Amino acid sequence: MSIVRIAVLDMNNSHANEGMRCILQLIRNVQGNDLQAELSFDVFDVRSNNEIPDLEYDIFISSGGPGSPLASDDAWEQSYFNLIDQIFDWNRHNDRKKYVFLICHSFQLVVRHLELGLLSKRKSTSFGIFPVHKIDEGCTDPLLADLPEPFYAVDSRDYQITEPDTERLEAMGASILCLEKDRPHVPLERAVMAIRFSDEIIGTQFHPEADNEGMLRYFLTDEKRNHIVLNFGQEKYNDMVAYLQDPDKIALTSSVIIPGFLRQAIRSLSPYEEFIGQD
Repeated sequence: MSIVRIAVLDMNNSHANEGMRCILQLIRNVQGNDLQAELSFDVFDVRSNNEIPDLEYDIFISSGGPGSPLASDDAWEQSYFNLIDQIFDWNRHNDRKKYVFLICHSFQLVVRHLELGLLSKRKSTSFGIFPVHKIDEGCTDPLLADLPEPFYAVDSRDYQITEPDTERLEAMGASILCLEKDRPHVPLERAVMAIRFSDEIIGTQFHPEADNEGMLRYFLTDEKRNHIVLNFGQEKYNDMVAYLQDPDKIALTSSVIIPGFLRQAIRSLSPYEEFIGQD
């Protein structure tokens, strides 16, 4: 049985959050399936402790996080980008690839680093459960093909990626998979919500890890309910609670994208003969 090692890069800068719980739960769920591979994972506190994994790991999941993804002098930032560059370089020269999933803050950082689009602060915070629209390659991408058009996801960000550099995307073989919800009455460019950087590396500006059970429990607390109502209104809060109870909204998204990424990576990393006769 092959061993697959997963590095979870915690980008939350010591802030409590639901995202890390969801990521670790999704990994544990895949561990419990019969994939004929032994899985292990370690968590690295990137922003608080400048903890960066090495290339002994096979799969990297880099979380969302609070704060600004704009350029900084923080010690961890260059170390993080060095890791990203090393992974791209590794995949160019080795048959056994490294797989990467970038979530929200991490996605914004890497798009900025690779100069694939404009990273800027939004005029207002995007917060809620919104439709995400697949475009072009997104309609057939193996991680998104089983989701409806549109599908729903948790969005929580003060920054955005817009104005993609199509020439640079094409040069590296990357493709845009999704855009944010269409707002015909708003004369602003729609944000890029997902990019496949390569066969092995993908990122989303939304939160595909968010599950309905944990998020609902979180939003029903007095503190979080009062915060949302105060900042976004009672209607937004009611909509989010309703969506969290709908199995066709974020529950579907969380069950498809990251689990699909993990299964595809594990199968690619494991000897072919172990999967003969399996779906």
